[in-house]
Amino acid sequence: MRYRRTDTKGGSYFFTVNLAERRNRLLVDEIDKLRNTMNRVKHQHPYKLDAMVVLPDHLHAIWTLPVDDNDYARRWMLIKAGFSRQIPQRERINDSRKAKGERGIWQRRYWEHLIRDERDYERHVDYIHYNPVKHGYVERAVDWPYSSIHQYIKRGDISKNWGFGDWHGDDGAFGERS
Repeated sequence: MRYRRTDTKGGSYFFTVNLAERRNRLLVDEIDKLRNTMNRVKHQHPYKLDAMVVLPDHLHAIWTLPVDDNDYARRWMLIKAGFSRQIPQRERINDSRKAKGERGIWQRRYWEHLIRDERDYERHVDYIHYNPVKHGYVERAVDWPYSSIHQYIKRGDISKNWGFGDWHGDDGAFGERS
């Protein structure tokens, strides 16, 4: 079955990609393998990584694809497969996955959203950076080590106090009303 997905060449896309076992810590426990795999895929199939956060069991990212390219699905397939090949096979694999020769690390599908405009982009970047606070991993967004927030702070785009305390952005939605 082919799922209907947006396919704007050169578009910016927000993604949520989940592990199959949502209580797993694999993504942060194996962060170097994930980073290396993403860098390898990015070298072979370029894209701009605008923002990203990696949590124990899922990640969020915004990519901007080259002007003549809309194939984010291939990139995610290569990232998921490349990462999975580096992980010892200890996960539970159901019969459906066994029949297809699949691992049981990732959920098969993922969420993608075509960024519509600058406001939409900013809301999704905020959502990404605030996500570790939302999930209760840290009190301050800056304290989460697996986030592009550190690059945004270093560039001077936001302060290191961004997302602290009762701060909820200008509308409190953090991209969730997409």
